[in-house]
Amino acid sequence: MDLRNIKLDDLFSEIKRRAKCMTIPNKNVILVGPPGAGKGTQAPIIADELCICHRATGDLIRDNIARKTPMGLKVQEIVKAGGLVDDATILGLVKGAMNEPECEKGVLLDGFPRTAGQAEALDAMFKAEGKKIDHVVEFKVDDAILEERITGRRVHKASGRSYHIKFNPPKVEGKDDQTGDALMQRPDDNAEALKTRMGAYHE
Repeated sequence: MDLRNIKLDDLFSEIKRRAKCMTIPNKNVILVGPPGAGKGTQAPIIADELCICHRATGDLIRDNIARKTPMGLKVQEIVKAGGLVDDATILGLVKGAMNEPECEKGVLLDGFPRTAGQAEALDAMFKAEGKKIDHVVEFKVDDAILEERITGRRVHKASGRSYHIKFNPPKVEGKDDQTGDALMQRPDDNAEALKTRMGAYHE
């Protein structure tokens, strides 16, 4: 990247952000909650405040599906039906994401772990790398409210930014506020898939 092409205001803002981040202790945080509870909306805000990276397993899976990787092809039908991907595959994705340079100060995991097996494997992974989980935040929302929230959700595919046609609409209908790109509705953001996902979540 040629620094001469970056606006001075943007450059100073980034320097200021990094200076602030140096004063904040490293943290690893987990967000737990049902589909549509608001994890995806709150996670980028929390991650930015703590200067840690945000990693959502759903986004990692969708990225692999979009790139047609072997794992992406394997789980495409499961995701469309609202099912859950096997633990070994998810753990591999999370471990790779946690070792990226931008996660040096910590990671905020959104949507993981989802099962007891995943939680135990995550503990082992953290211990093996000399890390620990500092906070777990649980989002609680009545099931009856979730259908409206899920079916009205719209997402900017490239960044993962979330909107809602009623509760958090974009400035221009169907367009991302920052880029103007078209928003999408996830294949599993429908009432039928939600029932399957909620059953798995409660179990």
